[in-house]
Amino acid sequence: MKNLFLKIMVFSIFLSIIGCRNSGDPATWNEKKINKWFEKGEWLNGWSVKPDATINRKEFALSYFKHKERWDKAFIFLKDNDLSKLELKRYDIDGNNLYAPVSEYITKNEEDARYEAHQKYIDIQYVVSGKELIGISPMSLKKEILEPYDAAKDVMFLTVTQGVNFNAKPDRFFIFFPDDIHRPGLKDVENSQVRKVVLKVKID
Repeated sequence: MKNLFLKIMVFSIFLSIIGCRNSGDPATWNEKKINKWFEKGEWLNGWSVKPDATINRKEFALSYFKHKERWDKAFIFLKDNDLSKLELKRYDIDGNNLYAPVSEYITKNEEDARYEAHQKYIDIQYVVSGKELIGISPMSLKKEILEPYDAAKDVMFLTVTQGVNFNAKPDRFFIFFPDDIHRPGLKDVENSQVRKVVLKVKID
C-alpha cells in the first residue's frame, strides 16, 4: 500500500512538472488561454495603442515567446519615441534582428498598389498620422505571382483571389506574418499623406 502511495505521489509530481513546463509554451495553449494572455497586454510594455483584430494571436504568441527580447525592444521603441518627430530613415534597434524604417507618403489608388508577402521578417505596421486602408488576404488565397521572392529584399509581389481592406489609423497597429499577404498604403476615400513606422522583426 505504501509503495502504491509513493508511486502515485511520484507520478503526480511528474505531471505537475510537465504541466509547469507546458504552461510557458504557447504551442500547448488552447484558444481561451491565448486570448487571455493577449488581451492582458503585458507584452505591449506600456505602449497604449491597441492591436488590430486581424492579428493572428496564436502566431504572435509563438513568436513572442521564441524571441521575447526582440519583441519587447520593438514595443519599447514604439512607446519611448515621439514617432511624429523621428527622422525619415531606418532605425537599427537590434541590428538585422529588429529595425524600423520611418516613412511618409501619399496613399495610392488600389490599381496602383500590389499585394506583398515576406519570409524572413514579421511586420509591425503603425500609421503615426493620417489614415489609409490595408488589404489583407491569407496565403491560401494566393492567385498569381507578379514578382518572385527576392531574398535580398525579403519580398514577393502577387495577386489574390480575394482580399479585405481594413482601416489603419493612429489608434491601432497591425502585425503581418509570412502567411499574411498585405497591400498597405491604399487611399481611404481620398489620396492623403501618411506617416508610418514599420518594425521589421526577424523570424529566426
